[in-house]
Amino acid sequence: MEEIEGTVLAGRSFEPIHGRVVMKEGRITAVEEITERNATSSRIVLPAFVNAHTHVGDSVAKEAAIGLGLEESVVPPDSLKHRRLAAADHETRIGEMHRTLRFMQRTGTGAFLDFREFGIEGARALRAAAEGLDIEAFVFGSDDPAVLDVADGFGASGANDDDFVTRRATARERGVPFAIHAGEPDATDIHPALDLEPDLLVHMVHAEAAHLKRAADQDVPIAVCPRANRVLGVGRPPIETLLEYTDVALGTDNVMLNAPSMFREMEYTAKTFDLPSRTVLRMATTAGAEAVGLDRGVIEPNRRAALLVLDSDSDNLSAVADPVDAVVRRATALDVQRVIC
Repeated sequence: MEEIEGTVLAGRSFEPIHGRVVMKEGRITAVEEITERNATSSRIVLPAFVNAHTHVGDSVAKEAAIGLGLEESVVPPDSLKHRRLAAADHETRIGEMHRTLRFMQRTGTGAFLDFREFGIEGARALRAAAEGLDIEAFVFGSDDPAVLDVADGFGASGANDDDFVTRRATARERGVPFAIHAGEPDATDIHPALDLEPDLLVHMVHAEAAHLKRAADQDVPIAVCPRANRVLGVGRPPIETLLEYTDVALGTDNVMLNAPSMFREMEYTAKTFDLPSRTVLRMATTAGAEAVGLDRGVIEPNRRAALLVLDSDSDNLSAVADPVDAVVRRATALDVQRVIC
C-alpha cells in the first residue's frame, strides 16, 4: 500500500482538497481529506494526462516542416513527413519514438491515443517503442483491417482520402473504436466522416452547426489539437462551440510540429480560447480516457492509479492563488516531482 499526500484535484470536478490518495496494487483504494489543523503539503496531485491525439512516428523529423502547410507537411502519401518516415530505417524510427514516449512520460502523460501509419508493421513498431516505459499506448492502426490483431482500434486519415466502409465494419465487429480525421483543411469531409458513425472525430476545425448536431446525436467525442492547427495554418477549432455539443479532448498531434507536452497544449488552449482551467484540465485527462474507455483520468476510489505529482512550492508555482489554474496555465515539466502509472 502507498499513500500520496498533497492538494488533491479529486473527482470529475477537480475540486482541490488537502488529502491523501491511497493506492494498492495499481488501484486507488481511497481518497481521504485531511482535516488536522496546520496540515501542510507542497504537492499538487492530479490525474496523469491523456494525450488524445498524437502521431509519434514523426519523431524522426522534428521541426522539419517549418514554413510548410498541411498538404506539404503531413498529408499522405507524398508529404515531407511520409518521405522522412520512408527514408528512416526501422531501428531509427523505433528509437526516436521511444525517446518521444520517454519525454511524454517524464512530462506527465500517462496514456496517449496514437494514429499509427504503415499498417501492421507500424503498429508493432510503436509497441516496441513503448517497451520498458510506464506509459499506455492506445494504438489506432491503419491500412489493412488485419492491423486490429495488433492495434487497439482503427484510425482513418480522412473520409475524402479513401473508402473506409470495410475497415469501419471490421472495427465494429471486433468491438474496438474507429477514429477519423475530419474538418481539418475544410468542411467537405465532415459529413462523410459522420456517415461512418465513428467513435472519435479528430480536429473539426471547420465544423458547422449541422455537423455538430450530428456529432451530438451520434454521441461522438472530438479531439482537438489547437497548436498544430495554428502551425499548419488551417484555422482555429471552435472549441467553445464544440463543448456545447459533445465531449472535447486535447491532443498535441504531430511530433514533427510540436513537442508532445500537455502542459504547453493546456496553457495555449486556456489562454487562446479563454476557457476555464477546469474545462481544459478535463480535456487533458478525463475526456481522452473516456473517448476510448481507458480506466484513468479521474482521482477517485476503484480507478487505476495514474497520477501526476507536482511541486507546488517550486520557484514557478509558489504563491499561486488556485491550484487548478497553476496546473493548466503555469506549470511546466520542471515542476514535476513524480509520475505514477
